[in-house]
Amino acid sequence: MDVLLTSLFFWEALTLRTRVKICGITRPQDAQAVAAAGADSIGLVFYQKSSRNVSIQQALKIVAGLPPFIAVTGLFLDANRAFIREVIEQLPLTLLQFHGDESPADCRGYGLPYLKAIGMQENTQVKAYAENYADSAGFLLDSHAQGAAGGTGETFNWNQFPQDLEQRAILAGGLNPDNIAAAIEAANPWGVDLSSGVESSPGIKDVAKIEALMKEVIRVDCQR
Repeated sequence: MDVLLTSLFFWEALTLRTRVKICGITRPQDAQAVAAAGADSIGLVFYQKSSRNVSIQQALKIVAGLPPFIAVTGLFLDANRAFIREVIEQLPLTLLQFHGDESPADCRGYGLPYLKAIGMQENTQVKAYAENYADSAGFLLDSHAQGAAGGTGETFNWNQFPQDLEQRAILAGGLNPDNIAAAIEAANPWGVDLSSGVESSPGIKDVAKIEALMKEVIRVDCQR
């Protein structure tokens, strides 16, 4: 019976665990620090106007040093299909993330699951928007305007975070080690996505901030 109770407790803890993705990785050492701290995924930005944009060659160096079981997410914003296919052919991406005005058809046909970002404004109808992307793996709810890249460091009203989507909902926008506990408690997201909140400068991650973030995520998960 003790073994059964322990197993049930462990399973419940796993289901409540908040998944963590650190996006905007530009250096191999930052990716390794993210993995060592216990995050689930790194994000690589393939959008030339972003200060965190990486080339395919940069990305190859970043993923080469990753340990097993770390997911690699590729972020695109209204990119042409030929470029996305070129990235996929050369990099072992786990997931695609679309941040622009991509239609459902634009997100499909790559042989990989995808996330669709939703820019959260006061009148954003999340459920209605999500219905158009029924085959998505989940949605990233961010504080940026719809069709923007994110990484603004601003939050949105976490009370808007939906609890009834069929797909997984991920919280982003202005998250950092100081507010992550409050964000998780308020929104109860399946996962969180951070970029500027764990940086010393755009595209340069801060190891101490990453470690502090993960400690806070674990702490609040254990208390739920």
